[in-house]
Amino acid sequence: MRIAVARETDANEPRVAATPETVKKFKALGADIVVGRGAGIASGILDADYEAAGATISETPVRDADLVLKVRRPSVSELADYKRGALVVAIMDPYGNDAALKQLADAGVTAVAMELMPRITRAQSMDVLSSQANLAGYRAVIDAAGEYGRALPMMMTAAGTVPAAKVFIMGVGVAGLQAIATARRLGAVVTATDVRPATKEQVESLGAKFLAVEDEEFKNAQTAGGYAKEMSKEYQAKQAALTAEHIKKQDIVITTALIPGRPAPRLITAAMVASMRPGSVIVDLAVERGGNVEGAQPGHVAVVGGVKIVGHLNVPGRLAASASGLYAKNLLTFVETLIDKKEKTLAVNWDDELVKATALTRNGAVVHPNFQPKSAA
Repeated sequence: MRIAVARETDANEPRVAATPETVKKFKALGADIVVGRGAGIASGILDADYEAAGATISETPVRDADLVLKVRRPSVSELADYKRGALVVAIMDPYGNDAALKQLADAGVTAVAMELMPRITRAQSMDVLSSQANLAGYRAVIDAAGEYGRALPMMMTAAGTVPAAKVFIMGVGVAGLQAIATARRLGAVVTATDVRPATKEQVESLGAKFLAVEDEEFKNAQTAGGYAKEMSKEYQAKQAALTAEHIKKQDIVITTALIPGRPAPRLITAAMVASMRPGSVIVDLAVERGGNVEGAQPGHVAVVGGVKIVGHLNVPGRLAASASGLYAKNLLTFVETLIDKKEKTLAVNWDDELVKATALTRNGAVVHPNFQPKSAA
């Protein structure tokens, strides 16, 4: 059983899919591990560290590999080196990328998308969205503090008092909760909003205030999987009016709202940005999915009327060493379920609910029910 850890080819991707710690665990499961030369450098891991853990370093690690571990979906040029039938596990970003899924199918690889892992107890330790969003929420506050020209905590000095910064978090999932906790630790006065009623108690437990239009629609605004539902136009208008008034008084706003498989909802309009004081900062964590903020530019810090709109790409990757460590553990716990520990071989159970939920392609076809090619009929 040969497992390859591929080097990421995207210039915006510093993360790596394995650490020396997980390499040792894979070795103990009976695998031969081959790591792409320089794969871990951007995460602070040297080739020598992998070799010390038992891996071999190669310029072409994926050749003849039974299982390939990656962070991002392999490109067409990368797929040329993969053997047909290889299992490829990565964050595949399948929504809206039908052509890329066809390329994976045509290459004959079995592509598994880690971000489609079901939200069940057994899969918690495999949940890459949560592990990476946690870091993104923390980093969003750090990035905002770096762009903001004032201190976050209240400071009482002989020369006078510096007031605490007011921070508003929009969207209270994993990233939002970590953003609240981080902003609170830095001494800011924090408020937060979300369309899911269950989040109110979580927000208040972290010492922040909750802001929402709490009507009947709000009480039923959560899917069985714990995700936000798309709200009606009427509710969105009421919530927008409430948040518009609140945003005027904020120093820092962090938006984290995402809906799986859809463009990110627009939460902050140009008029709301214009209402904020010069020197204020907005961080849009959804900028890669179309953005929550009007005027946000992917990969840039835009300045609109003196307000900075931060649109960094791959925010977890801005903490590459931590992000790689967590992602590698997510992969390890999932891959362990695919290995026959007695025979020390890959033994995928295609009826396992984890595999059913995450397998995109197999035997030259797209097999996931949510991503079936549109028929010409």
